[in-house]
Amino acid sequence: MGRGSGVETLESYVKRLKGKSLFNTIRAVYMQIARGVLELEDPSPPKSFTEYMLRPDYSLWLYTVTALLLATLLCIAIPVKVLEPFRWFLGTLFTLFIPGYVTVEALYPDENSLKPLERVALSIGLSLAITPLLGLLLNYTPWGIRLGPVTTALSLYTTIVMIIASYRKYELVRLVSRARKKL
Repeated sequence: MGRGSGVETLESYVKRLKGKSLFNTIRAVYMQIARGVLELEDPSPPKSFTEYMLRPDYSLWLYTVTALLLATLLCIAIPVKVLEPFRWFLGTLFTLFIPGYVTVEALYPDENSLKPLERVALSIGLSLAITPLLGLLLNYTPWGIRLGPVTTALSLYTTIVMIIASYRKYELVRLVSRARKKL
């Protein structure tokens, strides 16, 4: 668990911090990780891409984006006045954040390669570039720029890039676990 001090389980490390409240214990562990003093390692990383996809501890971001995508499509498909505020909110996320977010996840699969604020800024910026480009491509198709084709194009783009990002993240996990086994 620690870089220079040998291997220790998280449970034994937390027991050494006894006497602190749960919040202070969690905060102490987080601060140690942020400073680079403490490194957490999964004792049983996923052995296949399917296992990686089914484990929420690795692919929670994927489940969240999928849920937002499905909720958006549901709000679009059911034109009820009550759902209109949800439709606006989810539609904004769907067009101005999610396409860029999955692209950033595909380009930078390592969580430590970018700070969270950089990920958000790049996600918004890339979405502002990707969405109009998809619209431009749709303009030259028989379907044109209407709600259905734009929704379909953004959904397909998001889904394809999500799968690519998941595979790149899985490959990174596999490489790290192989490197640790050699040590």
